[in-house]
Amino acid sequence: MNAVEVILFIVAVVGVIWLGIWKSKSDVSEESGAADYFLAGRGLTWWLVGFSLIAANISTEQFVGMSGSSANWLGMAIASYEWMAAITLIFVGFWFLPKFLRAGLYTIPEFLEYRYDSKARLAMAIPMILTLVFVTTASVIFSGAKFVSEYYNTVPVLNSLPAMCWAIAILAAVYVFVGGLKACAWTDLVWGAALIVGGAIVMYLSFNALAEKPAEELILTKVANSNATIADLESASPAERFMLLNDGVDGEAVALEGPNGAGGKVHMIRPKTDSDIPWTALLIGLWIPNLYYWGLNQYIVQRTLGSKSLAEGQKGIVFAAGLKLVIPFIVVIPGILAFNLFSGDLKQSMADTNEAAFAAVEKGEVFTVDEQFVEVHSAFAAKILAHNAAEAGSAPGSLSSDSINALAEKAIANGAIEAAVLKSYDYDAAFPVLVRNLIKPTPWISWFVLAALCGAVISSLASMLNSASTIATMDLYAKFSGEENPAQLVKVGRIFVVIFVIIAGLIAPALDKFDSIFAYIQEFQGFISPGILAVFIFGFFSPKTPRWFGFAGIVMSIVIYGALKVGTEDIAFLNRMAITLGCVVAIGIALTIIKPMKDKVQMPVNDAIALESSPTAKLLGGLVVVATLILYAVFW
Repeated sequence: MNAVEVILFIVAVVGVIWLGIWKSKSDVSEESGAADYFLAGRGLTWWLVGFSLIAANISTEQFVGMSGSSANWLGMAIASYEWMAAITLIFVGFWFLPKFLRAGLYTIPEFLEYRYDSKARLAMAIPMILTLVFVTTASVIFSGAKFVSEYYNTVPVLNSLPAMCWAIAILAAVYVFVGGLKACAWTDLVWGAALIVGGAIVMYLSFNALAEKPAEELILTKVANSNATIADLESASPAERFMLLNDGVDGEAVALEGPNGAGGKVHMIRPKTDSDIPWTALLIGLWIPNLYYWGLNQYIVQRTLGSKSLAEGQKGIVFAAGLKLVIPFIVVIPGILAFNLFSGDLKQSMADTNEAAFAAVEKGEVFTVDEQFVEVHSAFAAKILAHNAAEAGSAPGSLSSDSINALAEKAIANGAIEAAVLKSYDYDAAFPVLVRNLIKPTPWISWFVLAALCGAVISSLASMLNSASTIATMDLYAKFSGEENPAQLVKVGRIFVVIFVIIAGLIAPALDKFDSIFAYIQEFQGFISPGILAVFIFGFFSPKTPRWFGFAGIVMSIVIYGALKVGTEDIAFLNRMAITLGCVVAIGIALTIIKPMKDKVQMPVNDAIALESSPTAKLLGGLVVVATLILYAVFW
């Protein structure tokens, strides 16, 4: 970027942060109520709720993790996280939100104390804080730093992953420390809108680049079961090129495991043997993280708890659901295109990482590789083969991924340690590489797109810190200390913000070792989300379920999921979540039959908020559901 663009970028980022602080400073101080700091004074309108939900949700977690998964073998299948979320949001708006607002909750774990007991509240609060800080907050810091360091891959300091992790963490902590949820909501309004516009610009430029790319280069990136030829590509439009390269034979998503993630990348359905999103997960498994995330996750639901009325909250939720239908077009499709356009860059990015890992290898350490490795990095693969053979004390054998991995297994059986899994392509670099190649050279656009993406990171991170500090303050500190002074609660909330951002900042650089940052997030949430969802289902719809099931259901979920993960690694994590949910629900039903409660639980009622549902939101919500089903039919 030239000097003027750099100035515009800095002004945009600093200006939006200042806007959030300015809009909140009259409401939030240590003398004001805790509701002002943690819930924006319960005064958020529908448009603030809607944009805040999207900006809090969409971050480089999606632009790095989700686009990376789509560049790999998953393709459009990863869009289920977005399109299922649209239906989930409608359900949350008309089933979950009325119950939460009626009870006047500060936090979601608070509901469990009213319905079950204080142990259930604690059983949800502690894992949720740990997940927010150690998993989601650290992941967003990492993925944001990954984007910036890839974008400025030749600029000292800016290309340093640890340095960018701390820069992003500090920027986010500043305004949530000062302004709480209201500061987050107002900055989210700007960043949410800018994010969608910026993503649309990237998609537009990606299709333009696809139209200009030589057909003989594009043909090398087609899925293995595509019959496309150079002649087909030369006569095709950009949209037709996209389909020719990424659609399977006769439009079928074939379950092939081969170069470039073989199988149709433009289909939602994946074979039941798929390790990430098998079609069986669409029946139950994928609904679990969606319902947990959008309906029971403090980080997201806190925006709706701050609504000025039930009707405003429902309209905001439906607005966000409509925007979710757009997200795959600006995140997933560009991720697929990133491989078609710049697979060489993804290969080189991974080659640099692999060389660094090999240079640092110590005696007694071996490497495993993915199945494309020998084909993509043949010269380097020979080094790995020789190294593993020496550690295993065996002859190298043929140059293949199977040979490399077999030697590694033999060495590990003799006491060696697996140093790393060496990958063929750096798929998580897909979107950063796309932006660097298409946006960076485009005059007067790069500052806006980069500001929007940085804003997405900062807003999501700030929201997570705000939510983690809310749970820690209200569910732990206030609960155990008995503190009710608003000034003290706000002060403690700010202290927790500082503590949590330091912890997440220390963890974030280490996440570079995971194959997929998106899968890392989802896998860890699998331990708690089935149990929490089961406990809330019984809490909503089964008044006779005994109180102690609240604590037991969450603990059993962690144990059951952990046992499945250790004992059945070949089962996709979404299917493990479905099995875990089924087990916990079965136990809940049995307990309800054997030891039912006699007295009905009396929930608190918040008379200070209007609880009339919105007819307009119901109508528009129905249209969103229909639109989602149509998109599934088109891309099935």
